[in-house]
Amino acid sequence: MARKFIPDEASPFYPPRARWFSGFYHLGGWFRRRLALDRLKMPGKMLVGELGAGFLVPGLAVYLRGPRLWGQAALAACAALMLVYLVWLGYPAANLAFGLLISIHATGFVFYCHPLMADASFRSRLAFTFLVLLALMLAIYMPARNLVQEHLVSPLRLGGQVIVVRRFLPPHAFQRGDWMAYSLDETSAGEAHHGGAVWFHGGAGLGPVLAVAGDYVGFSREGYSVNGTLRPSLPLMPVSGGWTVPEKHWFIWPNLAISGHGNVSEESINRTLLRLADVAPEQYLGQPLHHWLWRKQKLP
Repeated sequence: MARKFIPDEASPFYPPRARWFSGFYHLGGWFRRRLALDRLKMPGKMLVGELGAGFLVPGLAVYLRGPRLWGQAALAACAALMLVYLVWLGYPAANLAFGLLISIHATGFVFYCHPLMADASFRSRLAFTFLVLLALMLAIYMPARNLVQEHLVSPLRLGGQVIVVRRFLPPHAFQRGDWMAYSLDETSAGEAHHGGAVWFHGGAGLGPVLAVAGDYVGFSREGYSVNGTLRPSLPLMPVSGGWTVPEKHWFIWPNLAISGHGNVSEESINRTLLRLADVAPEQYLGQPLHHWLWRKQKLP
């Protein structure tokens, strides 16, 4: 009589089927053989997996080597330093926390590798520590910081304070009234220097978008207008003339500290600021955040 239920048992005559991820194992084995990594032998108190995890996660190497109490303290210290770096991004406290984080990470990893360097000379240990520090900075910390500040958030020092701006908002999403951070350099004013009568020092600007591409901005003694809508004049705006915002540009009136030396006409200053108010896409730095984590940011 046939059995009602037949258990799934591996037959000794047929090997098990290859799983979908088996190709990755074969590829990894091929790389190990090509790079001669299969000839490397780790000390008995070191594991390849722990070595990689300790290199990637700050403080984890101390926890893996032990004692566990010091490992927990290292992990907690690294987490606290990362929090300080994020909260006070752009301030000296963040730079100090960033340096201490790298130091703890490198020290912990060297501590885990003690069995590997137990019989090495002092110079070799010192060189190994320097190479570990350099590898962590080039492989992890510098790329991570550049990725965050170039594509996510970036700190800008404006008027004695630090403003954190988000970088991932596309420039074309800005409308009238949105605040924008943008770069200013000495070439921005161009011919408006008027033979050296007006000098402008570069930096970063921050202000609301007053007009977008295609808008007509007119100036008069009563104020300035955007597409015919009259608004109160801002400091040092022209009192006559008009201007159409070019394609993909924005009109943002600069808020700058001005110091006078010599006989410089107000008209020269007006034209210089008008030239600076034309913000191009390559000047875009980001949108300022009203709150960074739980810290409120005061916009000028």
